[in-house]
Amino acid sequence: MEDNRQIVDVTPQPGKPRRFVFVLLPQFTLLSFASALDSLRIANRMAGRELYTWKLIGEGGDMIQCSAGTEFKLDDDLVDLLRDDTVLICGGIHVQKATTKRLISWMRREARKGLMMGGLCTATYTLAKAGLLDGKRATIHWENQDSFAEEFDEVDLTKSVFVVDGNRFSTAGGTSSIDLMLNFIADDYGPELANAVADQQIYSSIRTDQDTQRLSVPTRIGVRHPKLGQVIQKMEAYIEEPISPATLAQEVGMSTRQLERLFRRYLNRSPKRYYMELRLQKARNLLMQTDMSVINVALACGFASPSHFSKCYRAHYSTTPYRERGSHGAKPES
Repeated sequence: MEDNRQIVDVTPQPGKPRRFVFVLLPQFTLLSFASALDSLRIANRMAGRELYTWKLIGEGGDMIQCSAGTEFKLDDDLVDLLRDDTVLICGGIHVQKATTKRLISWMRREARKGLMMGGLCTATYTLAKAGLLDGKRATIHWENQDSFAEEFDEVDLTKSVFVVDGNRFSTAGGTSSIDLMLNFIADDYGPELANAVADQQIYSSIRTDQDTQRLSVPTRIGVRHPKLGQVIQKMEAYIEEPISPATLAQEVGMSTRQLERLFRRYLNRSPKRYYMELRLQKARNLLMQTDMSVINVALACGFASPSHFSKCYRAHYSTTPYRERGSHGAKPES
């Protein structure tokens, strides 16, 4: 087939092409990795010359399996890198298990060279565990936010799709890798090339680090009632110290009875029940993704007593918090 692409004229950069080193962790997320890698490939194609090169490395330097089960041949083990390399740690499920002592030591050693290093998807956890995000802004997939915030209070966690803070960067996973790479390409060669790459990917809305990763409350719940959305946002913001329905109603200019009717009409449950489900959902994430004690999980989700927490948890999930923790000893992540 004839190649009809229009070459984008870019200003030559001094020196050799910029190299990206992908560090693939066991069970890494394929979408996050492929989105980043293909953005570089398309940039080279649209420029008509080699602007970027890449290398795949990981512990052992042999084969590595992504979370979808497909295996990839690595180019090398955890080797010494160049000072102008950009390192992308690619995480996925079971990231805590994949974050080994050897990997952390290697990351710390390479980071001392001053090179750019960041994490795709759950690999933000790996960077934080290595102490490379202390005092930095960062992001991670929304499903891992609660557990991350509990474990790494020295990191300024945001809900952005990606974050670049100095020589550290992170993404929320999924297609946010595209946004990050388009940001790099625009910085290196200008927005025209970045836009051309986005067009090739049929990516019609490039997000910035000011965009949040989750859908808006109205979109997520399928209801576009402004006051309902406001109340749910307040509930999500106050999980550890729940606000009474009467106070919530007052803050949005409604009576408690009006608020009850609103929730019953659109969500088929009471405000109290909906709030409880939000708290229990966070509790389940913490139980499955952290080493926090059941008592501390209960307190973090607004339960004053472990017995009340256990009773509510069993009623909703048909198991106790202790059994939930025991059945998910590996603490899987998204």
